[in-house]
Amino acid sequence: MVQPWWFNIHSAMKKYTINITLTDRADEYYKVSLKDHNGSTSTVYEPTIAQAIYYAKVWCEESEARQHATEVMNKAILESIALDKIAGITKNNSDGLD
Repeated sequence: MVQPWWFNIHSAMKKYTINITLTDRADEYYKVSLKDHNGSTSTVYEPTIAQAIYYAKVWCEESEARQHATEVMNKAILESIALDKIAGITKNNSDGLD
C-alpha cells in the first residue's frame, strides 16, 4: 500500500488540507483532495506529482477569489428572491409556478 502525502498548511487566518495519494489503479494517477478555510473542497486526478502539487498550489491561491464569487452569487440570489416577492411572483409554494 502506498502511503498518502498529507499536508496541512496554516497561516494567520487560513487553513488548507491537502491530501495527495497515488491511486491503486494501473494508470498511476495522483489523487489530490483539497479543503480550504472557507469550506470549499475539490478532488482531481493528476498524472504526475509535480502537476498534483501545482494544482494544489494554484487552488489554494485562488481561495479568496472563489469565496468572493460565492458571496456575490449568494447576494444576487437573495436580491432576486426579494424582487420576486415584491413583484408578487412567489407564493406560499416553493415552485413559484402559480
